[in-house]
Amino acid sequence: MKKRNLAIAIILSAAVGLFAIKSGLTPVDEKSVVTNTDIAELISTDTLTPSPAYEGCAYMWAYHDSPELTEKVDTAIRAIDPEASATAELFGEDCVYEDGSSTFSTMETDFYVQLPVDDLKDEEAFGNWMAQVLSTIVQIPEDEIQGNYGFVEFSFIKSDIERLIFRAPIATYITEAKEKTGAELFRFFYTPPVNPT
Repeated sequence: MKKRNLAIAIILSAAVGLFAIKSGLTPVDEKSVVTNTDIAELISTDTLTPSPAYEGCAYMWAYHDSPELTEKVDTAIRAIDPEASATAELFGEDCVYEDGSSTFSTMETDFYVQLPVDDLKDEEAFGNWMAQVLSTIVQIPEDEIQGNYGFVEFSFIKSDIERLIFRAPIATYITEAKEKTGAELFRFFYTPPVNPT
């Protein structure tokens, strides 16, 4: 093992020497060599100033409840149908700092509306219900909507396992579907699942 290490050291030394000769490198001037004494003098005479620590954060997608808006929307939706319920959530980014604290930036406000139903095939009634809900939501003053309009997620619930759930982007409703009602509005936003063949 010692012979092998010695052979490797000799070969490396020869290669470095050959490289220096072929490259035309000249020996180093003794005055330009930095010694341990020079380093010690630099350290003892110069004051080292620590660089400030990075105080940035890690961004993470996040949802936050909006209790005041939820109360307002839920009250308005229950006025249309006392069996229904609604919540509002803010979607955006949490900026999480190293110490665990965070700040939240809202990108959009989303709404979740649930309605118990007896029949999951009544597209006309569902579309009329959607028109009332969407119309109610777009009447909320803009200063109460944080970020952009997001979506309304409609849940038509017949039982724990029988339900239709889909989203209607609010901006799309405003620009393309505001005049639609009934089955036409329902079909505009609802895409039935594809049956495997």
